[in-house]
Amino acid sequence: MKVTNTGAKGGQLPMEDSTRKDSAEHEGYAGVHDPERIAETDDTNANKSRNGMLEEIVSKDNMNQAFKRVKANNGAHGIDGMKVDELLQYLKESGELLKQSILDGTYRPSPVRRVEIPKENGKKRNLGIPTVVDRVVQQAIAQVLTPIYEKQFSENSFGFRPKRSAHDAMMKSQSNVAAGYKYVVDMDLEKYFDTVNQSKLVEVLSRTVKDGRVISLIHKYLKAGVIVKHRFEETEVGVPQGGNLSPILSNIMLNELDKELENRGHKFVRYADDLLIFCKSRRSAERTLENILPFIEKKLFLRVSREKTVVDEVWRVKFLGFSFYQRKGETKIRIHPKSAVKMKAKIKELTSRSNGVGNVDRAEKLRRYIMGWINYFKIADMKKLLQVTDEWMRRRIRMIYWKQWKRVKTKFAMLQSLGIHKQKAWEYANTRKSYWRTSNSPILNKSLDNNTIKGLGFLFFSDYYRQVTV
Repeated sequence: MKVTNTGAKGGQLPMEDSTRKDSAEHEGYAGVHDPERIAETDDTNANKSRNGMLEEIVSKDNMNQAFKRVKANNGAHGIDGMKVDELLQYLKESGELLKQSILDGTYRPSPVRRVEIPKENGKKRNLGIPTVVDRVVQQAIAQVLTPIYEKQFSENSFGFRPKRSAHDAMMKSQSNVAAGYKYVVDMDLEKYFDTVNQSKLVEVLSRTVKDGRVISLIHKYLKAGVIVKHRFEETEVGVPQGGNLSPILSNIMLNELDKELENRGHKFVRYADDLLIFCKSRRSAERTLENILPFIEKKLFLRVSREKTVVDEVWRVKFLGFSFYQRKGETKIRIHPKSAVKMKAKIKELTSRSNGVGNVDRAEKLRRYIMGWINYFKIADMKKLLQVTDEWMRRRIRMIYWKQWKRVKTKFAMLQSLGIHKQKAWEYANTRKSYWRTSNSPILNKSLDNNTIKGLGFLFFSDYYRQVTV
């Protein structure tokens, strides 16, 4: 990225004499020669190939639907500080001006706000948060593009598509493994969203989108830049991850890879930039990787991580948080050990004795997390894992209450109120054992039994799993 001290562009509707340059030509992109680069003044010219798509994007019905989606998703503010609940008033006052500026070609998107999200490996993922107005426009574009491209997308692609999910991707993978394809190329596209060649993406878009004004508008979003610590950085490569357009643009670009894999007769499953290519032998998988690398790197100009891309037996691979195993000749889905470790770390955080969260809020946060986790992983075999996790979580909850009772007098009174005999209550109220050791005592298991903990508002993994899998 080129860094400049230029500040963010002011306002959502810049004047026509804006000095921002929206060229698709970037000198020295990663040292790669790209013979197919397209300048905005050429195939993306706003005066070329008008077919009414832009009018469809800014139509009242489409913009209203886009507004509702953005409002429902809520989310953080962009660089202008405007919040989602301020959006309706803005659109009432300036909606027509916004629409006209888009049709005139004078609209200039604002830079996105950089947010860094910690990853499991200790590194950080860059997210770009657009302004709420830009989110509406991006959503409006995505709504028009989606039905057009859905007809082109592969049946082996599952991420960010209507009526498709990670569960569908796992079921398709499971059927491939069951058919004897037990070796995989586990492909890792290095920092995919940050390294997309914008010129290549524009070229791919232009094959289908013949309204040059739409291409121009999308290209402006790619070139809008990012604000990092109050400084503006140009975005010469990449698609800002976090905007409403990034999912479909990601699929449009990677659909090129999907078509190439299909043309070569490969079985594969792709979810966004997570890709498994299924083969019947290790040697076949190694050849497949060797042969597909030139297409990815020299035709699509994407980067493949040599360290993280592996050829291995499918049982050893993590995909979308899941893994596979075989029992009595059947291929089954389970939770990958790393996903279980991550879940336990989150439960430990939510049941910390010193996180300053009240018991009511703690129970609610745990409930939301458990429901979300189970809804995602419910297709896996995990009864034993959930049973063990529940026992451990309940022990931590008992420890919380034991610590909160603090004084001997309080402990004595609470134990009695929960049905413990006076003599035993007094004995345990005076114990010098650690919180963790006491939490597993027969007295606390009896006083704060499972039903009592449920009555305090807590939800158990096993109970909710039974609800959603009946």
